[in-house]
Amino acid sequence: MGHSAKTLSDFLAAQPSVIHIALTRVRGSSPRNEGTEMYVGAQALWGTIGGGQLEYLAIEAARKMLKSGSLNQDLDIPLGPEIGQCCGGRVELRLSRMRASDKRKASDLAAQEAAGQPHVYVMGAGHVGRALARQLQHLPVHCVLVDMRAEELEMCDAAVETRLSAIPEVEISAAPPSSAFIVLTHDHGLDFLLTSAALARRDAAYVGMIGSATKRIKFRNWTREHCDGQTIENLNCPIGASGSRDKRPSVIASFVVAEVMAELTSETAAPALNRASQAPVPGHQHDRKGLTA
Repeated sequence: MGHSAKTLSDFLAAQPSVIHIALTRVRGSSPRNEGTEMYVGAQALWGTIGGGQLEYLAIEAARKMLKSGSLNQDLDIPLGPEIGQCCGGRVELRLSRMRASDKRKASDLAAQEAAGQPHVYVMGAGHVGRALARQLQHLPVHCVLVDMRAEELEMCDAAVETRLSAIPEVEISAAPPSSAFIVLTHDHGLDFLLTSAALARRDAAYVGMIGSATKRIKFRNWTREHCDGQTIENLNCPIGASGSRDKRPSVIASFVVAEVMAELTSETAAPALNRASQAPVPGHQHDRKGLTA
């Protein structure tokens, strides 16, 4: 999974001295939101405040603090021609040397955030399902790959949770509130059953079923006959409908992941889901020229 407490804990434990950088105020346009954090060690980084000159200046200031022994510093940076960025806004940063108690608190908070990540259930571990898992493992979600076939799950090489389930609809009914469900099994009839179960929850953040416009019509007719007129208004089918003709699993997965994450991080999403959009990105490597806004 993309943002994990273990990764941050390991980073903090490996660095004898760390400067914590936080965006305390954002005015106008900025690469990241207020509250975004990153951590700077003498030779390593964890997280990002948006890259570009803003991040370069913050890292430079943090490493000067590490050398000088300074405890705190505040920066007020305009995101315009003065530093070579074109956001046009202005940000205030708070830089603080972390004590042992600060490191423990940051690790505990990261663990809490990880526990509250939205769940994304990929129902079907075929080629596209495994491609989805490979991409979702890097995002701030808890991905669960579900299949009835052990041999398909065994081919998954992503760092996600896998579940062998003889009755996969049980996984849907037991999922946490506001979960996302992507249905793409090896059987159209099973697709219909699982998609109907996801829609019946009425609290899903996203429900998508692989297929075509024709399959959507067939599913609509099936629900009218077998599901007491269940509405499919909130169903995404076809999934990842971008207009691309490329049918390679990795390409399909990229469009579907974008669709799911757009839903999970929208302004109307539950607060627990929206917080994930502000989580730091572990393993970020700073590039002075990259990620300018």
